[in-house]
Amino acid sequence: MKIGLALGGGDGETPQQLVDRIVQAEKDGFPSVWLANIFSLDALTVLALAGEKTTTIELGTAVVPTYPRHPHSLAQQAATVNVACGGRLALGLGRSHQIVIETMFGIPYDKPITHMREYLTIVRDLTREGQCSVDGKMYKVNAPLTVGGAKPFPLLIGALMPKMLELCGELCDGTLTWMSGAKYIEQSIAPALNAAAEKAGRPKPRLVASLPISVTSDVDAAKEFAAKAFQVYGTLPVYRACLDAEGVDGPEDLALVGDEDKVRKGLARLAASGATDFYGAVFPTPGDDGSNQRTLDFLAGLSGSI
Repeated sequence: MKIGLALGGGDGETPQQLVDRIVQAEKDGFPSVWLANIFSLDALTVLALAGEKTTTIELGTAVVPTYPRHPHSLAQQAATVNVACGGRLALGLGRSHQIVIETMFGIPYDKPITHMREYLTIVRDLTREGQCSVDGKMYKVNAPLTVGGAKPFPLLIGALMPKMLELCGELCDGTLTWMSGAKYIEQSIAPALNAAAEKAGRPKPRLVASLPISVTSDVDAAKEFAAKAFQVYGTLPVYRACLDAEGVDGPEDLALVGDEDKVRKGLARLAASGATDFYGAVFPTPGDDGSNQRTLDFLAGLSGSI
């Protein structure tokens, strides 16, 4: 299982500060970084900037919401960014959540499977063939895309539930998970994803998992912080379903916290469950000023995999 980092997400960083963190991650030996695209910096723009300052690290989005962006425009931007990155982009897409799309953005959150199937088909055809012709229920796109130097790149979606996992296995290079533990991945996510890919005659997809992580000597303080910092994910329906299936009360119970040995065992359980990649969402433990750096040093010390 490859070990990467989750970055971004609304902590007030400037584009240059985030690029500097990506540059440092490459120097530290991380094989990938995955940028959130929520209510702060535009992930794809930052990755284009980071692509000029790095040479080997995979640059992923986790995830770009689909409903606010037309699929042709998103394909155009992603193809351009991939060229700027020297072919190192991994495009992670997701539907986001009803409270964001409908309540905050005022966009109908309709027909999720139909929406994602048509969206993926358009983006995939444009970025791999330079042309798409889709006469769907939600999108009607008959247009070319010509980006100089463009090459195909991995296309992933945030898929956690059975129908979306089936779609992912059929059309995508992998899924990106969040707030899903080893039990749920092993019993539900990996089997559905791999079966769908096999049925479609496609290679085994990547299963890129992410959880909050803090290497610390104060487990109680870390869990107390995680319970507050990640509380919202316990209220969003899809993550609530994952937590319930795991048999835990809240996000703090899934967070990887403790000393190096304990966290290493947690990562090993994820690898055994079927996760091919892990991107750690490092968070600080209050009262343990060295926890952030300790966590980064520990993950870097795994030499990119476990």
